[in-house]
Amino acid sequence: MSSRIRFACAADVFSAYDDLKFLLSAPTGDVEPLAYAQTLLRSRQPADAIAFLAHLLPRREAVWWARQCAAAILGRRAEDARLLAADAWVREPDDERRQAALKLGEAGNRTLPTTWLALAAGWSPVPRPRPDGKPPLQPASVCARAVNAAIMQAIAGSAPALMSGWIVACVDAGVRFAEGGEARVPAPKLEAEPAQARRAPPETRNPFSAGARA
Repeated sequence: MSSRIRFACAADVFSAYDDLKFLLSAPTGDVEPLAYAQTLLRSRQPADAIAFLAHLLPRREAVWWARQCAAAILGRRAEDARLLAADAWVREPDDERRQAALKLGEAGNRTLPTTWLALAAGWSPVPRPRPDGKPPLQPASVCARAVNAAIMQAIAGSAPALMSGWIVACVDAGVRFAEGGEARVPAPKLEAEPAQARRAPPETRNPFSAGARA
């Protein structure tokens, strides 16, 4: 498997996204990015690992990861036009599909995870400086912020007893995907829950797998 990330160390992510330091603590020393994600997962604020991975992954890959998390957590509730628009953009990342996702996201209810998923796809281009030389109207992290919001809102809407398990499952999937593997998100289990009662996430063709169009 080949890595999908371009950052050599975790500090590079904070250098690329100046406002990330307002969301979580920057590492001290030369720490490998995925090792830092695991450190955050074991911290008092494990959800910080989701925010970090949202910035670490390339934009298209981050949207796919968020789509997998939302689909696993929400089940059939995730199967709406906004998720389908984000999914379509990941599979065929042209501007027509991006604009379609953006339109649905901007018109959507921002308390819904799939609205943020569509916005993440719509906000995927790197913001460019304005003609007058002023900074872009949106920060470079706008796509990553939407990815983080999509996953965290999905987790917030899950059963309280499963929230911490979903955080771990999403982070594990993000790390595995960053390493070059699949982004499948298995459902966490309650201690007394029999294995056969757990809901498996629906199968979806991975657009990043060998043989799929990248």
